[in-house]
Amino acid sequence: MTENLTADLDALARELDAAHVFHSWSAQASPPGLVVASGRGTRVWDHSGREYLDFSSQLVNVNIGHQHPAVVSAIREQAELLTTIGPPMVNLARGEAAKRIVARAPEGMSKVFFTNGGADANENAIRMARLHTGRDKVLSTYRSYHGNTGAAIVSTGDWRRVPNEFARGHVHFFGPFLYRSEFWAATPEEECERALRHLRRVIESEGPSSIAAVLLESVPGTAGVLVPPPGYLAGVRELCDRHGILLILDEVMCGFGRTGRWFAFDGHDVRPDLVSFAKGVNSGYVPVGGVVIDDRIAATFDERVFPGGLTYSGHPLAMASIVAALDAMESEGIVEHARRVGAEAIAPALAELAEKHAVIGEVRGEGVFWALDLVADADTREPLPAAEMGRIKGALIERGLLPFVAENRIHVVPPCVVTAEEVVRATEIYDEVLGTVAA
Repeated sequence: MTENLTADLDALARELDAAHVFHSWSAQASPPGLVVASGRGTRVWDHSGREYLDFSSQLVNVNIGHQHPAVVSAIREQAELLTTIGPPMVNLARGEAAKRIVARAPEGMSKVFFTNGGADANENAIRMARLHTGRDKVLSTYRSYHGNTGAAIVSTGDWRRVPNEFARGHVHFFGPFLYRSEFWAATPEEECERALRHLRRVIESEGPSSIAAVLLESVPGTAGVLVPPPGYLAGVRELCDRHGILLILDEVMCGFGRTGRWFAFDGHDVRPDLVSFAKGVNSGYVPVGGVVIDDRIAATFDERVFPGGLTYSGHPLAMASIVAALDAMESEGIVEHARRVGAEAIAPALAELAEKHAVIGEVRGEGVFWALDLVADADTREPLPAAEMGRIKGALIERGLLPFVAENRIHVVPPCVVTAEEVVRATEIYDEVLGTVAA
């Protein structure tokens, strides 16, 4: 392609987007986003060949990296064999995908309900919990995001819940977050103990016998990569057991390698009753999500119809992509690599940045799942204003880094296959841009 033609393609993409595409979570008159024409590994390009290092993993879902050849090949082969089939049919790819997922789940969780993404995974997990328990209420935290469908968005704690509160039976509480503690805690131990006491009182006040489930992200992602303190998830499990409440863990963003573990909860001595997943299970190559179901809950529907379903549940192309993605992640040691590169490259690089730049109030995370909490004042921890965050985002993109920016945070969330050298390059860009922020 000539340079003029490729530039024309970028312009055409922007023109068509502005004329015809209605974007999510956006005022439609907002400036257009970046044109992305192709990708490979941790990098993407526009039509004219300008390269960007993708430290957003798009929406924190491209865990295996862009265009992994094994996954692309599996999708192509499945498309040649069978492109689609209805959910009631039996299909080998569907069974193989489910087998690989439950192999990494806790013992006694042997069934998977497939969905089209993470939101409807949470939607159906909530439905299963209500039907299994015969109870109505679902408890979730204010610092959370669970998706943009009826119950999922009302379970969400952030601002997106407020204009969408049409679902019933949802109650919110504060989870642990020591840096911005709601409990006047000074240590992780205090934060854990006080957050659990707060949840206990919410359960007691709402009436335990009315509560179907507690829904938590194992590690809240969009809310700020809030790794729970040791003992917290186990403490929530104990409270649920005491009152016959189910525990749903949302692994949509934090699962399948993102924390350096197959499931984020594997590091927290806890066994959920239902697990929602999406994103990293196949790196978003084909839309898919699902719920891993405890055998006791699955048995509820052995003789009773489960009143839920989706036309594309267990879609063959998505199933083939799951099989290929999980097999490649296993054979190539990608999950272990994510753990190691997080501990040996990302953690020290971000700690060094924090030492250098007063605007970084806190660095937190694990694996390839990190956040820089940016503040206008280190003592008061006042968040950096939205206008300055917008400028920072633009400056990072200008320098060839594709960032994930949420509120006053830069989320450092590259694909699990990121190299130490790429971490160094990204850190240089963060350093240069943060050096322009007035302390």
